[in-house]
Amino acid sequence: MTPVVYDAGALIAAERNDRRLWADHRVRLELGVVPIVPAPVVAQVSRSPRQAQLRRLLRGCRVEPFDEARAHRVGALLAKSGTSDVVDALVVAIAIERTAAIVTSDRADLERLLRSVRARLRVIEV
Repeated sequence: MTPVVYDAGALIAAERNDRRLWADHRVRLELGVVPIVPAPVVAQVSRSPRQAQLRRLLRGCRVEPFDEARAHRVGALLAKSGTSDVVDALVVAIAIERTAAIVTSDRADLERLLRSVRARLRVIEV
C-alpha cells in the first residue's frame, strides 16, 4: 500500500469519528503503513486534551517536524504555485519527499500545488 500524508481534513474526520477514515486508517496500520502527519497540521486541529479521537489517531501516525530544510522547500513550492498556505505546501512537500498519497478535505488547493511542480501523486478526499 502507498504511504500517505494526512492533512487537517483527515484529522478532523477522525475527530468526528468518520467510519471510512477509521477503516482506511486501520487497514494502513495492519499493512504496516504508518501515516505521516506534519507537526503544523496537528497544531491546526488540536484544541483540547479532550480530543480523544484525534489523540488515538495520532498514536498510529508519525508526526514529522518542520525544520529549516523543509521550510526552504516549502517556500520554493509556494513561489512556484503562487499560493501562500504554508501548511498545505508542507503537506505537499512531504508527500513528494515520500512519494505518498495525500488524505485531505482540501483537494483543489493541494492539487494546484502538485500541478505547479508537475508531481503526480494521488489525492484522497475525506
